Amino acid sequence: MLKQAMVFAAGMGTRLKPMTEHTPKALVRVGEKPLLEHVLLKLKKAGAAHVVVNVHHFSQQIIDFLRQNDNFGMEISISDESDMLLETGGGIKKALEMFDLNLPVLVHNVDILSNLDLSAFWETKDGNATKLVVNSRNTERYLLFNDNMRLMGWTNLKTDEIKSPYPQLNTEECKKMAFCGIHLLAPQIFPYLQDMPQRFGIMDLYLKICQEVPIQGYFKEDLRCMDIGKIEMLQDAQHFLDDIQDNRK
Repeated sequence: MLKQAMVFAAGMGTRLKPMTEHTPKALVRVGEKPLLEHVLLKLKKAGAAHVVVNVHHFSQQIIDFLRQNDNFGMEISISDESDMLLETGGGIKKALEMFDLNLPVLVHNVDILSNLDLSAFWETKDGNATKLVVNSRNTERYLLFNDNMRLMGWTNLKTDEIKSPYPQLNTEECKKMAFCGIHLLAPQIFPYLQDMPQRFGIMDLYLKICQEVPIQGYFKEDLRCMDIGKIEMLQDAQHFLDDIQDNRK
């Protein structure tokens, strides 16, 4: 059963303007529920015992929303980044004190909808490998994996930029996968967070240490994932949810 998780809800939501000029991205609605509620209920269904939600943009609105809904019957803690948005890596680093560091932490972006079974994903934990949910959708930026789905680097096909600790990495021999905004951090990675600055992206850390620490891609053929990146996607998002719900019946 899923023990602990973190929801990234601190983002500015600039791609969803003008809706986010007065509302945090986490409270933008898909159908009848805000994005944050969709993610929290999915975590609750997976049995999440403790969830940390980080906040920054219109943080009080999110805090009030959780209080008004009695935390949806869950144990929820707030990691307050009101003074400074710490990005994904800095956000995890700040929240570490709220977790049991002997157990993995499942991290979920608030603007991601998927048919991923979070409980089954949690059960793939092996104590060593941090795992990134990926798929094969078309994009310009890809994570690079070897045949065993170990992270080797990152590339931007539009600019030909490559980031990797392997100086002679042949990107043509790598599997190119897109990150889905859901990952499972193994306890082995927590000490590396302490050596990073206050504000940084978690992918920067993954790419820095993937040669010495196992970071695996988690791929399933039937995975469907949607990133709510633009306002025009909100209507499609409701159809997406309806579709994956129908497929579960």
